[in-house]
Amino acid sequence: MRALTVKFVEGAPRDRFEIIHTATGVFLTDIRIDLASSSGGLIFDTEPGGAGVEVFQPFTAGEGIDAAEIADGADQINMRLDALSSGQRTGFTIDVDDRNAQSDLGQIRVTGSEIAGARVIFTLADGDQLEAEFDAESRAKVCI
Repeated sequence: MRALTVKFVEGAPRDRFEIIHTATGVFLTDIRIDLASSSGGLIFDTEPGGAGVEVFQPFTAGEGIDAAEIADGADQINMRLDALSSGQRTGFTIDVDDRNAQSDLGQIRVTGSEIAGARVIFTLADGDQLEAEFDAESRAKVCI
């Protein structure tokens, strides 16, 4: 299947987002991950003693990713990619916390049902934008 996919992987001490490109004939240049509409009210926890709970991790970009500093408690990341093409993948690590008073695994661990509803906006080299929503399996995928 030809697609652009972002997969969230809950981990300790870092959570990971994997960006996977399997579509042909398109180049991915930018990506925005917007957690505002997630069912868990998710935020990025990048500093000690800040908006998140206990554990924190700064944003660490994988190969070919450029992003401005991510503020503690932010619910959005905008990244520039080095024209990711078919068959390539990259990603980044950071800490994600939920803000539910009663969460599935506590606020420091995020489940698929808590990231469900968050959005990913893919920008292609030709300027077109495609949008996908995270599902309960922690994947946001758009087929091309």
